[in-house]
Amino acid sequence: MVDVTRRSVVGLMAALPLLSGAGRALAATLPATPKASSGEVYLNFNENPWGPSAAARKAMAEGVALSGRYPYKFQYRLVDLLARQLSVPEEHIEIYAGSKVALQQAVLAYTGSRSLVLATPTYEAPRMAAEAHGATVHEVPLDAAHAHDINAMLAADTQLGVIYICNPNNPTGTLTPMAQIERALKEKPAGALVVVDEAYIHYCDAPSCVPLVKDHPDLLVLRTFSKIYGMAGARLGYAVGQPALLAKLNVLGEQNVAAAASLLGAIASLEDRTLLPERKQSNTRIRDENMTWFRDRGFTCTAAQGNFFMVDLRRPAQEVVQGLAQHGVRVGRIWENWPNWVRITVGKEEEMARLRSAFALVALPAKR
Repeated sequence: MVDVTRRSVVGLMAALPLLSGAGRALAATLPATPKASSGEVYLNFNENPWGPSAAARKAMAEGVALSGRYPYKFQYRLVDLLARQLSVPEEHIEIYAGSKVALQQAVLAYTGSRSLVLATPTYEAPRMAAEAHGATVHEVPLDAAHAHDINAMLAADTQLGVIYICNPNNPTGTLTPMAQIERALKEKPAGALVVVDEAYIHYCDAPSCVPLVKDHPDLLVLRTFSKIYGMAGARLGYAVGQPALLAKLNVLGEQNVAAAASLLGAIASLEDRTLLPERKQSNTRIRDENMTWFRDRGFTCTAAQGNFFMVDLRRPAQEVVQGLAQHGVRVGRIWENWPNWVRITVGKEEEMARLRSAFALVALPAKR
């Protein structure tokens, strides 16, 4: 593990872009304040179209009025609530202004002289963090089932520092079996960190890796309020790990205090026991119906378990993305090693109907 100092992390974090080049280019095409009245449909950033729940919005409004004070007490309340719901000690939880911050800090703390290994395609933030301070990055293709190829990842380097597993994986939405993740924990090089990103875990029935933390000091599990809770713009996430691990990440001291509105919105979301099952059910139904629509027309889809899925268009996907945009439908990114595939975020029923109509015009053969 490299010696990470306050000065080095400040410089490195400042150098890390919020979006990759492709993401930044796409964001530049969007209006500063997207509105339903604009007529455009946004299915491109894995955002939740329903936004914060009604209870969360009310709590967030109260948080705005309290924003003249530091919100430490709300952060402590959130940690206490998470600890009870996850059945872990409070000392195993650290709050961040988005789980991406914890992910970047983990990569910076555990790579440098040691390398990062991750799947391809997957969420690019850890790769960007490693490259920002010159660490070696090993990208391993997903296996035939579009799961992480743990065998190949473990064999990538004898000096691995971080093994990153996004589960369900972004952008494919596919799952890696728990047995394979446990294998990574067992067979990884000594001192290497396994990071399991569970940003989309609430959308599926897969078991969480949080219970494994108590027995694995080199396991970090990341969660966020950006996805099923609909709070992407509120920037709030958390990390679960043993205290010594969390201390290694938080080299800047207590600087991860989120906004009062975000913290209170998160607390209200967690206290609403109907929110997760209702949103999971709606997302699953709409996702599966639309994947069936594409499959019925001869397109292959990934076995997605998140709030998005990928479609093999059998042609350069960028052409279709641009065509859909001309019809007011924005869909997601193109990955360099999957040039014929496009990621589509699950939206509301009326938004998905717009997608299907636009897709029929852009990518389906005209009827004679």
